[in-house]
Amino acid sequence: MRRITWVLAMMMSVVLLLAACGQKDAEAVVKDLDNKMSKLESYEGIGTMTLYSGQQPLEYQVEVRYQDPSYYRIQLTNTKKDIKQIVLRNDEGVFVLTPSLKKSFRFQSDWPDNQGQVYLYQTLIHSILQDNSRQFLTEGDSYVFEVAANYQTDALVKQKIWLDKGDYKPKQVQVTDSEARVVVEMKFNQFEFNKKFDKDAFDMQANMTASSNIDPLPLPEDAANTDAVTDEKTPAPSKEGTEGEGQGDKKSEEDGAKDTQAAEDEATSAVPSEDTAAEEPSKDVVAPGQEGQEEQPAEDAAVEDLGSSAGPFGIIKPSYDPEGVTLKDEQEVNSDNHAVMLRYTGTYTYTIMESRQKDMEVGVVPGEYIDLGFTAGLLTGEAQKTLTWMDEGIKYQITSADLPTEEMVKIAQSMVDQPGK
Repeated sequence: MRRITWVLAMMMSVVLLLAACGQKDAEAVVKDLDNKMSKLESYEGIGTMTLYSGQQPLEYQVEVRYQDPSYYRIQLTNTKKDIKQIVLRNDEGVFVLTPSLKKSFRFQSDWPDNQGQVYLYQTLIHSILQDNSRQFLTEGDSYVFEVAANYQTDALVKQKIWLDKGDYKPKQVQVTDSEARVVVEMKFNQFEFNKKFDKDAFDMQANMTASSNIDPLPLPEDAANTDAVTDEKTPAPSKEGTEGEGQGDKKSEEDGAKDTQAAEDEATSAVPSEDTAAEEPSKDVVAPGQEGQEEQPAEDAAVEDLGSSAGPFGIIKPSYDPEGVTLKDEQEVNSDNHAVMLRYTGTYTYTIMESRQKDMEVGVVPGEYIDLGFTAGLLTGEAQKTLTWMDEGIKYQITSADLPTEEMVKIAQSMVDQPGK
C-alpha cells in the first residue's frame, strides 16, 4: 500500500513538473521582451483601432510599418468614409499625408520617440519594461500585462496588453481611464516581424502618388515660399533643407475684438496665422524645444490654386465643451474659402477656425506633433498656442492663450463626423 502511494506521488510530481516547464513567469517574459527589442529590425502590423472618447465609437483600419533605425509609416483609414491619412517618418522629418487631397503637414520632430502610440510595438513593449509594478497573467495562448499608460494625455491611466505566447506578437491593447473605462482599443489581425519593404516604402512622394494615383509634377522655379500645408506634387525637401519658415503668433488676445481681427486676418490670407512672421523667409527661426539649433531658409515651393470648388460645409461644432465654457458667437469671415469662426468664452477663451484652403502651400513649420487618435495635429506657438489639423478636406485650428492641450485634443476628437449646420 505504501509503495502504491509512493508511486502515485511520484507520478503526480512528474506531471506537475512537466506542466510547469511549458510556462514562463513575468520575469522570464520580460527578459525575453528586452532581448527581442534589442534585435528588432522591422515589422508590419494590420488591425482595427476603436476610439470611445466621443459620443459614438470611431473605428479606423490601421496599417503600421517600421524599419530600423527610425522609419515609420502608419496608415489610418476611416472605415465609414474610406478616407486615408498617412503618418510618415523618414530622414526629411515627419509628414501627415492626405493623398486624396494632395495635402500634408511636414515638421521636424522626434516622434514617436517622445510619445507613445497604441499601434506601435515599441510603445507597448517599453511600457511593459519600464513599469516595475506591472501585473502579469496568462490567458489561453496569450501573456497579458497590465501596465501604466504612457501617452500624451493624463486621462489615459492604464493599458492591458495581450501578447502571443509563441513569438510575443501583439494581439490586443485596451487603454482605460481613471474609472477603468476603455477609451482606446487596438486589435491586430496580422503582425509580421522582419518584414522586407520596397526601397521607397517610406518615401513621401512615393506614398502620395501611390495612394492618390497621380503623376508627380516637376517643381516650378521661383515659386512662392509658404508654410504648413503642402502640395504633394512637389518633391519633399531634403534633410538639409528647411526646418521652419515662421513662428507662431505669441501675443495673447487682449479682448474679443483683437481675437476676431486676428482670426479674420488669418482667414483672408493664403497662409495660416501661426506663420505671420514668415514674410521674410531668410530669417532664422527656432522650433520649440530646438533652441540654439541653426535653421535654414525655406526652399522655393510651388503653389497651385485649386479654387474652392468643394463649396461651403456649414459650421461644424464640437460635441464637447470644457466645463464652464459657452459659445459666444459664430460668423463667416471669408467667402472665398468658406472660412468660419466660432468664439468661446468662460473658464477658457478660445476660437475655432474652419476653412477650405484656396491655395495648396509648400514648406515646413516648427511645432509639436499631437496625436489626435484619428489623425495627427500640429501644435505651434508659445504664449498663444494653435492646434491645426486636417479632416475631410477641411482645415481646423483651435487658438487660445489659456486652453490646455489636453482640452484641445478632446474638442478636436469631438468634431469628427459632426455634420455642418
